[in-house]
Amino acid sequence: MIVTVTPNPALDITYDLPALRPHTSHRVAAVHEQAGGKGVNVARVLHALGHPTTAVLPLGGPTGEAVRADLDRCGLAHLAVPLAPGASTRRTVAVVDPADATVLNEPGPELSTEHWAALLTAVRSLLPAARALVLSGSLPPGLRPGAYADLVRLAHEQGVPVVLDADGAALTEALDAGPTVVKPNAAELRHATGIADPLDAARALADRGARTVVASLGPDGLLAVTPDGTWRARLPPEPVVRGNPTGAGDAVVAALAVALAERSPWPQALARAVALSAAAVRAPHAGRFDRQAYRSHLPLVQILPAGPSPRPGSSGP
Repeated sequence: MIVTVTPNPALDITYDLPALRPHTSHRVAAVHEQAGGKGVNVARVLHALGHPTTAVLPLGGPTGEAVRADLDRCGLAHLAVPLAPGASTRRTVAVVDPADATVLNEPGPELSTEHWAALLTAVRSLLPAARALVLSGSLPPGLRPGAYADLVRLAHEQGVPVVLDADGAALTEALDAGPTVVKPNAAELRHATGIADPLDAARALADRGARTVVASLGPDGLLAVTPDGTWRARLPPEPVVRGNPTGAGDAVVAALAVALAERSPWPQALARAVALSAAAVRAPHAGRFDRQAYRSHLPLVQILPAGPSPRPGSSGP
């Protein structure tokens, strides 16, 4: 089983438009609602791949009930921690046209120390059966920036590897705990380190405690700094993969979690992550992927060495 933790889940609302133009009104072509938040998206991909998974998340209010109902409808196993009375799960709005997606994220309800402790207890109860733990997304208001470090240490006590996908202080404050893999995108990598060059920035995160850094660089694919070596993985530049990119990073995290659970070699793990990410872009909503695109992309992924390993390590995740 792979456990995902989403401290700040959401009800994701997607508006499909023929074209998004600022400063004017629009007629929405289609509306879609689903349980969301980055960790929930990861769990959805894992479930579609056939991997047992349980999503841990705080829920409250009418929006939280809508999230719970969608998880039940999709058959996604979950362990919900109730929010304080009167608190309601947030919403996100993605406005998607054929060219791009614009996402509006509400901040989410405050999560007290008491409710964070309840979430830790929920995760602790699942770790004995877990082969990997995914920590993904923003931290809600009320939590200290180092909250993810609590979960990383909890997993390490049980010998469970951790994938962390977070930004800013939520990422940097967890590095001392030694997450197995961190997965920033290019902007998050630059924000965390102040270094413009992705390879130098990834090595800096590794020096600060991350055992492996896998950075998603959009059309340029993935950059991985691991104990076994440093690689770049990408699809050929043509044809260009077009679609909704909002769930691409979550698909990468799902592939990395599977790699940790199965102890796959890094080149194989990266190839699957790139192919799954591209297949997610081809799907209309986050947490989904185009199976045929995944199968067709996988043999096309190029894995190239990008430099020596920063430090010695083992032969795989």
